[in-house]
Amino acid sequence: MKYTYTATFVPNDDQSKYYCRVPDLPGCITTGRTIDEAIEMITDAASGWLVVAEDEGDEIPAATPQHLIEIPEQGFYSIIRVDTLAYRAATDTKAVRKNVSLPAWMARLADKRGINCSQLLQESLIARFG
Repeated sequence: MKYTYTATFVPNDDQSKYYCRVPDLPGCITTGRTIDEAIEMITDAASGWLVVAEDEGDEIPAATPQHLIEIPEQGFYSIIRVDTLAYRAATDTKAVRKNVSLPAWMARLADKRGINCSQLLQESLIARFG
């Protein structure tokens, strides 16, 4: 799934660290030494938060319009985009064995043509997930 949220960023006094959070995702907080790192870190944190929520069947909060988000003094905000399917593909690389049934003729033809059924199934599922 793809999500768009607003993240807030607050620099410390000497701007050597940025505290960031996604107000719509309770507890989704992190830091970064630069604004680029902070955006990367909060996007990663939001990705993890949303993957767990999807897995647990928790309700995914709607994004609050930016004009309704309170920004701390000296703070600012940015849009972040999260793709949980891409995040899963990058972080959850453990293979799981699944037993599938195919008609015998189909299995023989796939073998004869050198088709890797596991790879084909993965590609088809990724395309189906969108």
